[in-house]
Amino acid sequence: MNFLRGVMGAQSAGPQPSGAETIQKLCDRVASSTLLDDRRDAVRALKSLSKKYRLEVGSQAMDHLIQVLQTDRSDSEIIGYALDALYNVISNDLEEEEQEENSQKQVDDLGSQFTEVFIKQSENITLLLTLLEEFDFHVRWPGVKLLTSLLKQQGPQLQQIILVSPMGVSRLMDLLADSREVIRNDGVLLLQQLTKSNAAIQKIVAFENAFERLLDIITEEGNSDGGIVVEDCLLLLQNLLKNNNSNQNFFKEGSYIQRMKPWFEVGDDNCGWSAQKVTNLHLMLQLVRVLVSPTNPPGATSSCQKAMSNCGLLQQLCTILMATGVPADILTETINTVSEVIRGCQMNQDYFASVYAPSNPPRPAIVVLLMSMVNERQPFVLRCAVLYCFQCFLYKNQKGQGEIVSTLLPSTIDATGNSVSAGQLLCGGLFSTDSLSNWCAAVALAHALQENATLKEQLLRVQLATSIGNPPVSLLQQCTNILSQGSKVQTRVGLLMLLCTWLSSCPIAVTHFLHNPANIPFLTGQIAENLGEEEHLVQGLSALLLGISIYYNDNSLENYSKEKLKQLIEKRIGKENFTEKLGFISKHELYSRAGQKPQPSFSSPDHMMFDHEFTKLVKELEGVITKAIYKSSEEDKKEEEVKKTLEQHDNIVTHYKQVIREQDQQLEELKQQVNSLKSQNEQLQATLTQQVSQIQQHKDQYNLLKVQLGKDTQHNSSHSDTLQMNGIQPEEISKLREEVKEWKNKHDLLQGQLREKDSVIEKLKSSQLEPGTEQSSQANKYGGLEHDNNLQKELETLRTQVQSQSTEISKLHTEKQKLLQQMNMTTVPILGDGAMPAAKNTDLEERLSREIKELKNEVKALSEEKATLKQQLDSSNSTVAILHDEKSKLQQEVAESKKEQDDLLVLLADQDQKIVKLKSTLKELGEPHSLSKQEDHDQGKSSQKCFSISC
Repeated sequence: MNFLRGVMGAQSAGPQPSGAETIQKLCDRVASSTLLDDRRDAVRALKSLSKKYRLEVGSQAMDHLIQVLQTDRSDSEIIGYALDALYNVISNDLEEEEQEENSQKQVDDLGSQFTEVFIKQSENITLLLTLLEEFDFHVRWPGVKLLTSLLKQQGPQLQQIILVSPMGVSRLMDLLADSREVIRNDGVLLLQQLTKSNAAIQKIVAFENAFERLLDIITEEGNSDGGIVVEDCLLLLQNLLKNNNSNQNFFKEGSYIQRMKPWFEVGDDNCGWSAQKVTNLHLMLQLVRVLVSPTNPPGATSSCQKAMSNCGLLQQLCTILMATGVPADILTETINTVSEVIRGCQMNQDYFASVYAPSNPPRPAIVVLLMSMVNERQPFVLRCAVLYCFQCFLYKNQKGQGEIVSTLLPSTIDATGNSVSAGQLLCGGLFSTDSLSNWCAAVALAHALQENATLKEQLLRVQLATSIGNPPVSLLQQCTNILSQGSKVQTRVGLLMLLCTWLSSCPIAVTHFLHNPANIPFLTGQIAENLGEEEHLVQGLSALLLGISIYYNDNSLENYSKEKLKQLIEKRIGKENFTEKLGFISKHELYSRAGQKPQPSFSSPDHMMFDHEFTKLVKELEGVITKAIYKSSEEDKKEEEVKKTLEQHDNIVTHYKQVIREQDQQLEELKQQVNSLKSQNEQLQATLTQQVSQIQQHKDQYNLLKVQLGKDTQHNSSHSDTLQMNGIQPEEISKLREEVKEWKNKHDLLQGQLREKDSVIEKLKSSQLEPGTEQSSQANKYGGLEHDNNLQKELETLRTQVQSQSTEISKLHTEKQKLLQQMNMTTVPILGDGAMPAAKNTDLEERLSREIKELKNEVKALSEEKATLKQQLDSSNSTVAILHDEKSKLQQEVAESKKEQDDLLVLLADQDQKIVKLKSTLKELGEPHSLSKQEDHDQGKSSQKCFSISC
């Protein structure tokens, strides 16, 4: 310490050393000191200087600090100082004052340089991972911070080192189970850096039970009402799940989607939305979107969508969607989340169609959302989210498309006008003065017609009343009228996309479009003119619409047949110019941006020009239209002939397909019938075999009976023969009677023994109840105990006798049953055969029945006597138990008296020693003592007597 005081600036006459010199001396001290205390003080000083003199400490002391980590692992304090010093050197998270002194670029360079030096030896990272196993707070927490800082500086290199390190990721996962919240929370930050853009580590972390632990932490912290810890856990979950199909599948199969439902249980109130809660809920919604993103494999997305519907998560999201007081950014993200949960899933789309807003009167959620989309006062991001939700609702949903288009048809429009339908809102937005509403309504209506030729034809019936007194015009006509009026570019682009989607793959719609003589001149005029870059999109879309009118033309109009339209393009525009203008679409920057993902994401309303599904249509039609323009009439005719032949072939193929389907159905039905007949046949075979076996058994029994009957008829000549036949002989009956008498005598002996035992027990009870002196009580104790042992022995013998008696009684029962069976066996052949008349056997039967009754009565009496013996035995057992309890109490009293005698002996011995001491002191003082020799002799006798008693 004196050395450190001198180094750190104690007052001295000479000049003060510089920071580098001080650090050099401290490094020498760390390297050369043999005492642990000196090294610890030097490392502590380096830690305090590491923030101010970061460069000097990092360049001079890093190797010494690493050496300390290797050699002094037994001392947690010096290890903590070394880790803190390394963290200060490597970390770029400096305080504001330090950032003012050093520029940020220099700070970043220092951190990355020192990180490269540290991880150059991979053993340093292994050493750091082993230190993280220490439970000491002063070692584990600085180690976590240091490793996090290293990952921030050189993430990919450090990820590879940890990945090949044995149990490297598992050691870091143990941080989530730490009971200290500081280490647990910093462990979450460490795993965030570790799992960035590394699918292998993400999988290991996920299979190390990360989902379970993170969800538990989120629940403990209060879900969306939690603090920044919940935010960190959600960011880590996003790292594990985003673009990782294996982890997403594991998350779904582990039933973790069901645990996300409580996150969105927010109240319907206008308060309680703190900034942290908004952030947490925003991340939770993004996590749901990661699982159902359109970029995921279709099978994985659909299974997650079904799981969210089954566990009630979709219902919870729709509740937030229709709730009041929800912040605008949360509402927008909720709409986007619901959009992707229902996208392409028919079950979820049907549920969303049934959701109603809590208004008066209640309105469908789709109608309420469309009101926000066509309202120019709503935020731009919210309108984009509603458009995306509507697109996802109609994606691969022909039922939903039909319901939207039906609200536009004349037969389904509400005559009273009380309710606003989705179709009315779309038409209102399509022809409003707001260009963004025009574009959104046009794109939404185009999605209602996507890949549905039937609805395209039905939409031609829609009539619109433009003004009072004028006749209604069709929707198609009104769209072309607005195009010709020269509105804003965004409006015209939206209408042209709607018309291109409407006319593609629908020759009837093309005919209706060409029936208006003003449409083709307008399109050719738009394409032929050389306008500015702003009009390039309109020119390209006009060329696409004209190409669709040629490609899907059925030549029903002579003036606008395919050939005449081609000639018109060649004369007015030029084929090369036409293809160049058509190429303006795919070359536009906004086109490529819209083709990246289905969600419309635009920085400003002016950039909303293309829809994702429309880009697919352009890719499909651009090359086809270009070929169609350059084809001659002969080639068209050949193509028409080829199309007709293909149609004929298609018709033949469809016919045969239908026949094959019918035959497949018949084959399936026949297979089912064959399987049912097979099962019935197997059942019948089983029953048949059972019946055959039963018949064989009956035959065997019949043969046995015949043999027995033959033997009975041979031996039924006399009464003694029948008795021998049935096993009933007079000698056996006499033996049974003698045995019964013996059992009676035994029973009487047992009863006498029981009476004697009862008298003994009564005497014991009376002797215990009578008061007496101590000596008599002690005698009773010991005598009672000896008598108790004898009584137990006698009771054991009594039990064995009762058991033997019960076995003998059971034997009598069995012999009785045998006698009854033999009686039954004899009565059947005697009565059935006719060899011996029934009148001759009546005396025998009566005698046998009397004897059997007597035996039954005797057995019954024996069983009753057995029961009484059991009751007496139970009562004697209870008295024995009472005696056992009294015996234990007496033993306790004897032990206590013994203990008291021992204590008295100890006291007497102490007293004797005191007396001896007093005598010795009196002798030394020359005083005569009061005790005589006789008294000493008496005292010795008394002590010996006490000693003998205790022994």
